[in-house]
Amino acid sequence: MNFDLTTISNDMPDFENHLQARDWFKEQFQDRFSLRNSDVNNGEKVYYYHLIKKPEMYQEYMDSFAKPVKHEITHMETFESYSTVEISEDGSVSLTL
Repeated sequence: MNFDLTTISNDMPDFENHLQARDWFKEQFQDRFSLRNSDVNNGEKVYYYHLIKKPEMYQEYMDSFAKPVKHEITHMETFESYSTVEISEDGSVSLTL
């Protein structure tokens, strides 16, 4: 499944907070929407999710971090297996490749 970020951006409603945005993405993309990290940026908590486009390739990439050997990425396809979704506490959403 390939996701068009422009279409997603155009289709998503305005959100009042992080939970509304998270719930919308979970409803739309189910297990292909995964929380990866969070951080505080300019005093506001920001949540970083992965929107998984190619599950098998993505899983191989994630599994490589559990191995003690040095992992080398030799092609950009690995990064094309997901997009990053940043959601702020106020419901602002940013989509990146």
